[in-house]
Amino acid sequence: MVAAASVVVAVGTATGMLSALGGDRGSDEARPPGVTASPRLEPLPAVPSPSPAEPSPSASPEPGPEKAGKEGERGKASATASASGSAPEQRSGAASTRLYRHPESQVLDWVRANPGDPRRAVIESRIGDRPAAVWFADYSPDTLTARVRAVTSGGAARGQVPVVVPYAIPGRDCGGHSQGGAPDLDAYDGWIDRFAAGLGSGEVVVILEPDSLAQVECLSAGERTARFASLARAGRVLKEANPRARVYYDAGHSGWNAPVKQAGWLRQAGAASAASSDGVFSNVSNFHATAGEIAYDRRVLDALGGPPGLGAVIDTSRNGNGAPADGEWCDPAGRTLGRAPTLSTGEAGIDAYLWVKLPGESDGCKGAPGTFTPSYAYDLAR
Repeated sequence: MVAAASVVVAVGTATGMLSALGGDRGSDEARPPGVTASPRLEPLPAVPSPSPAEPSPSASPEPGPEKAGKEGERGKASATASASGSAPEQRSGAASTRLYRHPESQVLDWVRANPGDPRRAVIESRIGDRPAAVWFADYSPDTLTARVRAVTSGGAARGQVPVVVPYAIPGRDCGGHSQGGAPDLDAYDGWIDRFAAGLGSGEVVVILEPDSLAQVECLSAGERTARFASLARAGRVLKEANPRARVYYDAGHSGWNAPVKQAGWLRQAGAASAASSDGVFSNVSNFHATAGEIAYDRRVLDALGGPPGLGAVIDTSRNGNGAPADGEWCDPAGRTLGRAPTLSTGEAGIDAYLWVKLPGESDGCKGAPGTFTPSYAYDLAR
């Protein structure tokens, strides 16, 4: 992965992968495909004493997340951290009750299995109780529609909005930690058809293929053109299947590609067309501060053109302290939770702050890539 890229494990987006598991939890477990070993670049943080001075938990908004988290990791902070990444921002308390918290996730599994752990109250109230995205990262077309439907129908039953992440583009993560996906673009097109069939008719936010555009320079010119066409088709198929689906395309993050350059790729992939797109997403599995992402996303949207209704969503799951100055992307120390997930940002052109990457799911340094690591989650949340 390139240092500036948001690799799904590195700068990508693989890091926060949520895998939607149907009845069983096997192949969909949140973990980067193809990864058999994870690097350990720094020691695990110390476990707190049995009676830590834990901050009082904030109100828990919604009912519960599914297997939220992404399989690989993506969040390489850029080699040069964004200027806005140095100043910590205030974390908001209550998450939007309009967003759906799926009741299956790695963090909730850990909370249920560790009732006596001194870190449990902080992790449950500040991470487990927040709505987060659900990732679909494995290529299992036969069960895909049912798994997507389980999430979207759960949100519809509560009158809430789920966030889902299709993550199976061929050549994913440029062969890095989150490599994998469909065997080829024809297979991917069929996979997207099955994904779309599970969207139902209620409101749903779709984060379409993190890193698929910001990282496209690893492909040949012909491969890029084919990927752009497939992503444009994916957006159209998703919105035709459910006109209430809001589909967002990959804008990388503020420390990666220049807005005009990123907008050029987005345009070729259909992100400027109302038939396939509602706008862009940024900062997935990364750490850049919200203010910098807002400014960056507005520049991308200005360069993109398209209908005036296009907006942006920002992953605020781990950006409370901004990006590390040294550009570290793999479970960097000193990071904190960012703004609570909400569909009401109060910022023009910014449609939502979302937790696309589930806080506590490792980038591959404090735990295996994509797995929940309680020591890391506690450090982010306390």
